[in-house]
Amino acid sequence: MRWKVNSEVPLYTDQWLDIRLADVELPDGSRIGHRLVRMAPGAAAVVVDDRRHVLMIWRHRFITDSWGWEIPGGHVDAGEEPIAAAAREVVEETGWRPGPLRPMLTMQPLSGISDCEQHIFRADGAVRLGPPLDGSEAERVDWVPLADVRGLIGKREIVAGSTIAALLYLLGEA
Repeated sequence: MRWKVNSEVPLYTDQWLDIRLADVELPDGSRIGHRLVRMAPGAAAVVVDDRRHVLMIWRHRFITDSWGWEIPGGHVDAGEEPIAAAAREVVEETGWRPGPLRPMLTMQPLSGISDCEQHIFRADGAVRLGPPLDGSEAERVDWVPLADVRGLIGKREIVAGSTIAALLYLLGEA
């Protein structure tokens, strides 16, 4: 049962978001107006050390007024490869340069309303370069034991969807 998009009309566009209204025909022939958000892809990295600790940032998200642990990540800039964006974000947000990155998973966290794709990579190890380049991203940076992840999710100390997906995926590999 495929939905057919007859047209899209921009409602609001800026450098981060392209919000649209789509005229969609459902399989039964009825038509609806469906809002959607087009966004640039994102990239993030799960950096694991030899003790099975994960490099994470503790940050506040003003939209939800919540604090939580997240893996470092952000937008892929125009012309940038997702793997390069993930490496850049790790350095900017943590002050650590990740070891060689390799693809881990790609996900669409809000596929019912947005086309944003999240590319998540894995690195084994990192080298400390100094303090984070962007001091506004995190309250603190720490190596969190992978064994604590399920408990942190249960206590709502990890709530970001991409972080949860990546860490549970990593736990599933073990």
